[in-house]
Amino acid sequence: MRLLFVILCLLPPAMAQDTETPSAPKPQEAKPLASAAEQVITGDLDFGYRWTSNVGGSAATYRSIVNLGEGPKLFNLNLSLRNGARKVFDKLNVRANSWGGDPYNTAHLDVERDRAYRLSADYRNIIYFSAEPSFGNPLLNQGVLTSQNSYDLHRRLFDVDLDLLPSRRVTPYLAYTRDWGEGRGVTDFVADSNQYPVADHFRDKTDQYRGGLRIELTRLHVTLEQGGTTFKDDQRLLTSDRNFGNRVAPIFGQQLLLDYLNQAYGVRGDSIYSKALVTVTPASWLDVYGQFLYSRPQSDVKYSQINTGLFVNSASLAFFSAQNGIVLAEAKQPHTSGSFGMEVRPVRRVRILESLTSDHFHISSSSLEDDLFWGITPGLPPVTAISSIPYVTPLVVNYNRQEVDLLVDATKKVTLRAGHRYEWGDAQARASTLSQTGLAEMGELKRQVGLAGFSYRPDEKLSLYFDFEDSGSAQSYFRTSLHDYQKGRARVKYQVMSCLTVSANLSVLNNQNPAPGIRYDFLSRENGITLFWTPRGGKRISFLGDYTRSSLRSDLDYLVPQTLQPARSFYRDNAHTGTGFLEFHLPSMKQGTPLISVGGSVFSSSGSRPTHFYQPVGRFTFPIHKKLWWFGEWRWYDFSEPFYLFEGFRTHNLILGFRAVL
Repeated sequence: MRLLFVILCLLPPAMAQDTETPSAPKPQEAKPLASAAEQVITGDLDFGYRWTSNVGGSAATYRSIVNLGEGPKLFNLNLSLRNGARKVFDKLNVRANSWGGDPYNTAHLDVERDRAYRLSADYRNIIYFSAEPSFGNPLLNQGVLTSQNSYDLHRRLFDVDLDLLPSRRVTPYLAYTRDWGEGRGVTDFVADSNQYPVADHFRDKTDQYRGGLRIELTRLHVTLEQGGTTFKDDQRLLTSDRNFGNRVAPIFGQQLLLDYLNQAYGVRGDSIYSKALVTVTPASWLDVYGQFLYSRPQSDVKYSQINTGLFVNSASLAFFSAQNGIVLAEAKQPHTSGSFGMEVRPVRRVRILESLTSDHFHISSSSLEDDLFWGITPGLPPVTAISSIPYVTPLVVNYNRQEVDLLVDATKKVTLRAGHRYEWGDAQARASTLSQTGLAEMGELKRQVGLAGFSYRPDEKLSLYFDFEDSGSAQSYFRTSLHDYQKGRARVKYQVMSCLTVSANLSVLNNQNPAPGIRYDFLSRENGITLFWTPRGGKRISFLGDYTRSSLRSDLDYLVPQTLQPARSFYRDNAHTGTGFLEFHLPSMKQGTPLISVGGSVFSSSGSRPTHFYQPVGRFTFPIHKKLWWFGEWRWYDFSEPFYLFEGFRTHNLILGFRAVL
């Protein structure tokens, strides 16, 4: 099969017919094929073969970033069937992309019979891989190039929706979604004074069922939905190999080690929810909408652990050789959220937008833990049992947001915007063992935000947009939350001439938290320009170019968890990103007009972790027949990090294939 694909893809365009034929039509212009059963089929199909050269450098980094493989591929499929008989369906559409071992594959199906039903099914197949050597690797300075936090996960998602009596005033619907995944990885088994990287196996599955009614009237839209979810999540760490962990130095002359581990947890849960959505236009100058959602998820957790080796209890400095533990826990989370809004147009050229959002949930949980320790420290009993009693850990979160915006069309060319947003809420959580505030910790949010903006459109060639936010917070939940910040965005687009369009973008976010012990300072800026050149409507040549200059700075005081000593976290990044593509048609030939594209992308940054990435690209499309095209693509991937040279990689990527048009 592989040899057959290679031969087909390398067939020269000289096999084209000697007689002159017009250029291959675009897929949407393809003439349909009618069968005796009055069925009409249109579409196109892209298939071929991808070659990837041996990856130079880190194969793990290549898989974490690119992860494209070699072999026969179905790059794209679009089919549309119109059934003239209309016995079972009127329309059927099928789409598929990137099948043949690529990390992201999709398939989609739409079937419809006018005013009877509409069925839509979607399938996604995703491979997540992450094993960058420098991430989660405390032994990096010892030359160990293996991440202790990695995974190779295969994830699938299937979703199907069925609408009954579509395009009518009342439309019942049913839907089902399944999301499931499984895979392997590496994670740390954490014990007192040491961590042991071990193999990790995980598997999860979520099923969601929902159904409801959509009511569509002239001035009223209502959606009522009832649904439920069931899920499970399993993870297991298993090893029987001796593992000395990340700690090299002995403790009181004893070398800590792990000989055997069987650690597993399983989560089982379910939830029901009710949702209502209403949109109404009671008058020509007023639109009102509202949404309400109530859910009640609950979960049960079972955790077990058996480990042998030599370990230490940091509190008592007692050594033990084995541990057997089990934890049983359960949690419930009633969750209520709602939103309300309106748009009022009291006079011509004036609009007032008002919105209110409220979100509330609390989690109540309980757990029971039993641990058995086999001790080897002199003077201690051979077996020590520790049992905890059930306890309740409440987590309560309340969040509210109110916003009002005034939009005024000052002239036909100028629109002004002014507004105000107020966010407030509170949270309560169980305090940590190091907390000095008692059994619970409280958090509060109070934020005032001023909004402003305008748009300017003097003619069809020029448009300018600007938005700005300025906020002052009395309190915020987290150290790195938005506190006292300014945020601005601007965009200008100008058509210099009929064949040349230039647009520029600017965005800035400046956030500060001056509280003692935090002194958080964050600044992010991004400036970009895009140029689109299409002389004579792009019939012969066109160019698209984009350049972005970005910078980021983060400065934060924090406490080192092990010693509780103050320290500073400072991170900065300055980056340049560019993309350009030049496309042109060669002079007319017997078999049509080939299209060639050259260009690529480049990324280069400096700062705390400088990174460089280059990706030149070349493409061609050559018509062999009015319904058959030959295409190819070459890419070069070049990734490097000056501080982590071992993570760089380089590789060629070549595609040859055919496009068939029905």
